[in-house]
Amino acid sequence: MTTTNNQSQIENLTLVDGNTIPILGLGTYKMSDEEARESVAYALELGYRHIDTASLYGNERGVGAGIADAVEKGVVKREDVFVTTKVWNDAQEPQATRESVQASLERLGLDYIDLVLVHWPVESQGAFGQCFDTLLELKAEGLIRSVGVANFYPEVLDQLSETPVVNQIELHPQFPQDDQLADDRRRGIVTQAWSPIGRATYLDGSPIAEIAAELDKTPAQVAIRWHLQRGVVAIPKSANRERIRENFEVTDFALTDEHMDTIASMARADGRMSADPRDFGNE
Repeated sequence: MTTTNNQSQIENLTLVDGNTIPILGLGTYKMSDEEARESVAYALELGYRHIDTASLYGNERGVGAGIADAVEKGVVKREDVFVTTKVWNDAQEPQATRESVQASLERLGLDYIDLVLVHWPVESQGAFGQCFDTLLELKAEGLIRSVGVANFYPEVLDQLSETPVVNQIELHPQFPQDDQLADDRRRGIVTQAWSPIGRATYLDGSPIAEIAAELDKTPAQVAIRWHLQRGVVAIPKSANRERIRENFEVTDFALTDEHMDTIASMARADGRMSADPRDFGNE
């Protein structure tokens, strides 16, 4: 069994509801069930304790199987693993939200989910608040430990009945989301970065690559370390074992203030890679 000492060095952030979340996790977007099972089991052996999936990804069975494999081998106990999933846009009405979570629990093979997010606000549907409130009900029933959101912005955060614990947003060095990060902090929300490295091709020849060469690290490791030092939860996705390991080996070095300033200079007005949440689903 592969082991690492890194897990004890991965910080846990305290959420507004008193629960904690590991600041580094494994993303599983676009993985098949088989890839997710193998990647999750391997990541847990390495020391990861935070796994992110979603109903949309179609791999919750694989994620759950990977966790079950690790539990069966004695690598982890269920309570050691922080599991996140999300409710898709077509399931924001109360009954549909309940059915979505129940289906996720069944596919994951779990009795509870650590964190469930409203995947996108989709303001034109007018149901994101109902979805959020239904998740709070499911939390009170013991099926969910924490409730959060993804891709939310101030105008929709203002409309929620209480503070979500997490806001998972597109965030990477070319799109640092300084304003949304500050808004989340003001509210007591932990910001989580999806696509924390961004399109890796931009790293070649970049200031991050120069910092990586200086520190004898990879550009991806420097990008992930940048998130951790900003207090942002990062969930880099990879089904490649070498990359999964590489992305976890980020606790034995630190970026200087000068490094952080250099990376901040990489921000671009057109840095967003995905849809603007204000528009997504509203067409």
